[in-house]
Amino acid sequence: MSEFDNITAPPPPPTSDGPVPSDQRTMALVAHLLGIFTGFIGALIIWLINKDDTSKPFVIDQSKEALNFQITIAIAYIVSSILVVVLIGTLMLAAVWVANLVLCIMAGVKANNGEAYRYPFTLRLIK
Repeated sequence: MSEFDNITAPPPPPTSDGPVPSDQRTMALVAHLLGIFTGFIGALIIWLINKDDTSKPFVIDQSKEALNFQITIAIAYIVSSILVVVLIGTLMLAAVWVANLVLCIMAGVKANNGEAYRYPFTLRLIK
């Protein structure tokens, strides 16, 4: 089995011993929703602040997931911007924007409920 056999399956969410604390749920919610307004910068800041704090596994996991998704969205925006020349890019820009908005809101709601969310079609560059 090569390392690329299971490349499309998202990693499993972290297992917790009990309910996720309120402060971790709030930080995970903020990490997801900041993607709508700041792109990958908001999730990057939250991940960098919390990545060494082992007492916050939910925040680390969800901010990393939001960061990976926003990097994927940035790549999609770049490709769409290049394709504007052949007119399909305009439709792609709109589709990427709507997908970003909808998926970030869905992820924020799940994170606020204490459930780990995995974005579809995400390049998981930060492990």
